[in-house]
Amino acid sequence: MKSIKIVCLSILLSCSFSPAIAQCAMCRQSVESNIDGEDKTVGKGLNKGILYLMSIPYLVLGGIGYMIYKAKKK
Repeated sequence: MKSIKIVCLSILLSCSFSPAIAQCAMCRQSVESNIDGEDKTVGKGLNKGILYLMSIPYLVLGGIGYMIYKAKKK
């Protein structure tokens, strides 16, 4: 039961991306130079892409860590 709580807590913490919405300096400059008027979809799409690419390695490593934990527990 304790391991389930730990896994759920780690998933919950890894899914809180609100402070991670910021972009790197080069990406930000690229988006600012390509935005025309009120079209903000380019920046939002770039942010979502960055967050998607950032989350996949954490999910994979978390899954591998969980499998190792379960194997050592037996």
